[in-house]
Amino acid sequence: MHKYKIILEYDGTNYSGWQKQKNAKSIQGALITAAEEFLGTPVDIQGAGRTDAGVHALAQTAHLESSEKINPVTLRIGLNDNLPAGINIRHVESAHPRFHARHSAVSRSYLYLIARRRTAFGKRYVWWIKDNLDVKKMQQALNVFTGFHDFASFADKRMDKETSTEVNIENVQIQEFSDIIALRITGSHFLWKMVRRIVGIAAEAGRGKLTVPAIKQMLDSYSEVPAHFTAPPSGLFLEAILYEGDRLPEIKPPICIY
Repeated sequence: MHKYKIILEYDGTNYSGWQKQKNAKSIQGALITAAEEFLGTPVDIQGAGRTDAGVHALAQTAHLESSEKINPVTLRIGLNDNLPAGINIRHVESAHPRFHARHSAVSRSYLYLIARRRTAFGKRYVWWIKDNLDVKKMQQALNVFTGFHDFASFADKRMDKETSTEVNIENVQIQEFSDIIALRITGSHFLWKMVRRIVGIAAEAGRGKLTVPAIKQMLDSYSEVPAHFTAPPSGLFLEAILYEGDRLPEIKPPICIY
């Protein structure tokens, strides 16, 4: 078998998420279909992060296993020729047989974009908040989440009960770009809806409606509050999958949201 590392971007608006599902459009499903149409043989494609319905990716990583050996550039072109416009393969390279897109990753980074104004062009890629937001208070709220915590309050109840809710958040950043507020959250891994609930709580802090002690309490003991403030999927991007030796890129929101 031959293994290839793939880096791709996608607009998740019209997809049920990354993971292949019956009777639903998924990113993984579209990739497998495109690869099998191009190669003419069955393939296995696994991703590093299972993005939810409506969530986008700037640089998702996947690996493809095939019985066929093929030039990586030829594979990239062949896949793109068979993929819908909302999915694009940015890079393909040969990978070590033991490389695994998910298991080999050391951390993942998500970018969330909040718009201060109504936008005609970036509506699919931002969360427009009409209220004035205090960015300093939002940063203080985000700082609460750094380190190793139990994020049970921030995970969806439908998540597998056997899955640990303990996560290490390595870094949180917030940066303004004109009318866009970009929040970056980097961690070992993320739970279902966790990032969107962290963002929603940070937004409430920015509105002046939640204090740092109240947010800390949500980590110390289970709370239903974060679920009520889950941010919409439209503003969420899987920004990068980091492997040993990788560094985070400069925060750079997609040009389409300006």
